[in-house]
Amino acid sequence: MVSLNLIAKGAEANLYRGEWFGRNVIFKERISKKYRLPNLDLQLRQQRTAMESKLLSVAKKCGVSTPIIYEIDMKKTTIVMEYIEGDRVKELLANELNEDKKVICRKIGEALGRLHKNGIIHGDPTTSNFIYTHGKVFFVDFGLGVFSDSLEDASVDLHLLKRALESTHFKIAKESFSEICAGYAQIVSSERAKEIFDNVEKIRLRGRYMLRSDI
Repeated sequence: MVSLNLIAKGAEANLYRGEWFGRNVIFKERISKKYRLPNLDLQLRQQRTAMESKLLSVAKKCGVSTPIIYEIDMKKTTIVMEYIEGDRVKELLANELNEDKKVICRKIGEALGRLHKNGIIHGDPTTSNFIYTHGKVFFVDFGLGVFSDSLEDASVDLHLLKRALESTHFKIAKESFSEICAGYAQIVSSERAKEIFDNVEKIRLRGRYMLRSDI
């Protein structure tokens, strides 16, 4: 019997750490929603499990560091994947940005650029979902990810990252995001990067307008 330790409990899935044939792994189990019809609930969880598995695999083929998938259990809507031993970028950045951390930010930008260039939207690009180890930034948790080439979807991904930085790392958010954008622009074409950066600003302004309109 496999011994599992619950390490994170989310709205959509629970994460357990354990061993799988001698390997340190994460079991990501999508949890049932009691308010949904049982058949529909299972179908939705299976679809998201399959989608996340495919996103992780395709992202790795595109040159983005992601956990290796060892097994997909569709009946239990569970993905067994490599446990990445390293530091969450959320803790690494804290409220200080030195030259080494600027390099990490640029690596994040490059990886996000590779995803978008290959039609992958992460969906939840926060510093909690980036793990730094041995000079690499691993992207984890593609649970909200999709395949899309749309300008708007790529812009929203980058906007969410900017908002996450402003919320969690507000003292260094501006400089960190600037480094991320520099890395991003090295991967996608200059024209595409400009389109996306301009659209990120439009999204920000739309948000401000909506907030003021709600007052």
